[in-house]
Amino acid sequence: MPISEPTAWGSLPDGRPLHRWTLRNARGTRVDISDLGATLLSWQSPDRQGQLGEVVLGHPDAAHYLSASAFMGGIVGRWANRIRGGRFCLDGIEHKVDRNDGDNHLHGGHDGFHARRWDVERDGEALWMSLVSPEGDGGFPGEVQVKLRVALGDDGALELRYEASTDAPTPFSVTAHPYFNLNDRRPDIRDHVIRIDAEEFLATDEQAIPVERRHVSGTAFDFREPAPIGSRLHWPDAQLRVAGGFDHCYIPHGTALGTPRVVAVVTEPSSGRRLTVETDRAGLQFYSGQKLTGQVNRDGHPYAAFAGFALEAQAFPDQVNSALAEAAILRPGTPYRQLTRYRLDTL
Repeated sequence: MPISEPTAWGSLPDGRPLHRWTLRNARGTRVDISDLGATLLSWQSPDRQGQLGEVVLGHPDAAHYLSASAFMGGIVGRWANRIRGGRFCLDGIEHKVDRNDGDNHLHGGHDGFHARRWDVERDGEALWMSLVSPEGDGGFPGEVQVKLRVALGDDGALELRYEASTDAPTPFSVTAHPYFNLNDRRPDIRDHVIRIDAEEFLATDEQAIPVERRHVSGTAFDFREPAPIGSRLHWPDAQLRVAGGFDHCYIPHGTALGTPRVVAVVTEPSSGRRLTVETDRAGLQFYSGQKLTGQVNRDGHPYAAFAGFALEAQAFPDQVNSALAEAAILRPGTPYRQLTRYRLDTL
């Protein structure tokens, strides 16, 4: 179905206007996207009774998206997740980037992609969103040009196709950061049942920096068979204590294929809604939302811990400081491409 005309949605501190667009499909699903951060503002999808309900968390207005710290629904970059110490060495040169998570870099820094005004063009039933990240942006080298195609299919899939190019070598990892709650009548996601198609995850230190790969077998992190999120949070696992819940990168099967595959499925028993995540990325960050306490919801009230969960397709956290660094470097003449789909249907 055709995309709506843009409607006014606040402004940036410098006065530049912001807008939102609505995508619809034949099932009545409605998705709202803003040019602020290419942010997913709203996703209303039917439950098993056909009743529309909100399935992503959100703030009340643009000002809250700009001032909040949860990266709610935005596209994050240049680097999704963390870089230890806010520094890395590329081709023999040390670079220092924004440190906005203690001593570490997180999600592009203080003024990452989530806080920028993207250019938007309608293309039939899709939106093309583009952004230029200049040389030195957040401390990163090279000018990067980013394009994102957003389309909503009649099968309930929100498809995100990313492209990027650079004029100088630079680390690059971009992801979408929606928080999901598949039942708008319940305040948290602990009854959601999740399956993650991965045998390994990255264990972290107290600063959420990876320290080693671990097998999920025998741990709270084994979601190869579906399990409720809430019951796993009570397991006596040191990694859960470190993070206060789940905030870890999984290594899904098929990482060497470079083609999209299903990496996670989440169901909510009462509503019957099911979320399927498909991506071609090597890493999938699962965050159970334990630090959402105090974030302002659409009604102006605070969210509580575990109000939503995130599944973020990306490179590995701090990959630029690992033996796998080269795989996370965008170089001139070699374009970046990523495909991630979030599909909602019912059981």
